[in-house]
Amino acid sequence: MEIVNPDINAYAEKHSDPEPDTLAKLNRETHANVLMPRMLSGHLQGRILSMISKLTGPRFILEIGTYTGYSAICLAEGLTPGGKLHTIDINDEREGLIKKYIRMAGMENRIECHTGNAMDIIPHLPSDFDLVFIDADKSNYSNYYKLVFNKVRPGGIILADNVLWSGKILDDKKSMDKDT
Repeated sequence: MEIVNPDINAYAEKHSDPEPDTLAKLNRETHANVLMPRMLSGHLQGRILSMISKLTGPRFILEIGTYTGYSAICLAEGLTPGGKLHTIDINDEREGLIKKYIRMAGMENRIECHTGNAMDIIPHLPSDFDLVFIDADKSNYSNYYKLVFNKVRPGGIILADNVLWSGKILDDKKSMDKDT
């Protein structure tokens, strides 16, 4: 199923900020060396996440699902001085790659990586997040939401990726009901 017309995608890329060099390198390395590179946020989504972060000026961000760190770097672009982004991923095999690009982006003092099960880590994180980005295993989205809800300051934002589930929300409702 085609989600976005390629001409629309090309138009959006042409009229968006260019992909920063560090993120372009991370994009290439992810596609060349990491399984399931489709999971990378990528240029357009990254610029949208950066824009949301810059518009809200968060002091504390939580990201659930780091993958290779692309979205964490984008979100951290909008942190206020002294701000911190906590990112959680269950896969420790990508830790070296993630930290390499966080360093290249100059964000090593702004992004704290946590490795392990988010359900176990979230309860031990500080409260008062200004922005939360949920982009991990889809079956636990509602559990993550419940865990972070009281950790978000009043007026804070919770974003959830993949809510359109690659277009599958348009499929027969009966098949969707058994997955929710």
